[in-house]
Amino acid sequence: MSDNGGLAPAGLDRMRRVMTGFVDRGELPGLVALVQRRGRTHVVEAGGIEAGGDVPVRRDTIFRIASLTKAVTAAAAMILVEECRLRLDDPLHGLLPELADRRVLRRIDGPLDDTVPAERPITLRDALTFTLGYGVAFTPQGPPPIMRAMLDTGVDNGPDGPPCGPDEWLKRLGALPLAHQPGAGWLYNTGADVAGVLIARAAGRPLEEFLRERIFEPLGMRDTGFTVPAAATGRLAAPYTADPETGALVRRPDPREGAYDRPPVFPAGSGGPGLLSTVDDYCAFLRMLLDGGRYPGGRLLSRPSVELMTTDRLTPRQKAGSETFLGSGGWGFGLAVDGRRDDLFVRPGRFGWTGGLGTSAYADPGEDMIGIVFTQRAMTSPEPPHHFQDFWTTAYAAIDD
Repeated sequence: MSDNGGLAPAGLDRMRRVMTGFVDRGELPGLVALVQRRGRTHVVEAGGIEAGGDVPVRRDTIFRIASLTKAVTAAAAMILVEECRLRLDDPLHGLLPELADRRVLRRIDGPLDDTVPAERPITLRDALTFTLGYGVAFTPQGPPPIMRAMLDTGVDNGPDGPPCGPDEWLKRLGALPLAHQPGAGWLYNTGADVAGVLIARAAGRPLEEFLRERIFEPLGMRDTGFTVPAAATGRLAAPYTADPETGALVRRPDPREGAYDRPPVFPAGSGGPGLLSTVDDYCAFLRMLLDGGRYPGGRLLSRPSVELMTTDRLTPRQKAGSETFLGSGGWGFGLAVDGRRDDLFVRPGRFGWTGGLGTSAYADPGEDMIGIVFTQRAMTSPEPPHHFQDFWTTAYAAIDD
């Protein structure tokens, strides 16, 4: 039992069979799944980097991790907070003047010119907790005018990212009113992009350069970044989605095809277009968080910073209306935090998130356990697909102590 980190061999075999089945049935082109418990790591590899192709998926296959980028962005922000180059509750407009003097919609579904002044400035805390007043908003009648305006102006362009650079993006964002008063409620996504631009301005260099020097290189995340070296492009998995009528795999158009050796126009702190990584690289990042900010070479973050990131920072009022995304849990800085135990694998204190292009990664302090599953089949709703659910079910069912 100790050799497997407290995971039963029979349980690990079941995980392998279940996960491989999704590939065998043609539901996924390929996947890499990793479970690490008590220092012992187990990996499942199945399928290919392209559907029907000859190149197999390996544990060093590079995936578009999309919204798993958010936690990395939050960690970078906390590095700057610890160095007193940023402060959680200082107004952002000191470095982001585009976000000064905000106007706020009277109603989230109201016209864009029906506004009142913001009661206070936006802060970094607001951006990291996604309570700044910008983000993905829905009403029972569908996307409200503010959401349509974000889509029309390219401020929110999904996983493919904005069509403009950070300065122009922030200018476009600043031309729009807030959906609610700063700190009043949780709206998904945009806060991480704001944090990414803030980090670059505070550090005085591009976001990827800061992430590489302060996070990726110390943690040995050699295959993580917004770009892929030319020599490694053969390890990049192809993106897919599901045909809405038949469910069959369909190659997803990729606006960065053939250009991954160059930085994206907008290096998004949110994940659109986000970081590229491998299961082992991302495991190193989650392991650092599980170990309270430490890594084999020293310390990346203080334990208090990690605790801020990985505990729920939201009030019930801030969460109201966001149950589709948050379920019974909450949000820390850049990642979700599970609340009550209402499934085999949903347990208080577990933290992590999913990426809309087909990735999921969580860490469980109570079990000293990390689980990661990378595919490249895009999600079609906030509800986790069966291959995510079954991965977590078999991972937790394998616990043997």
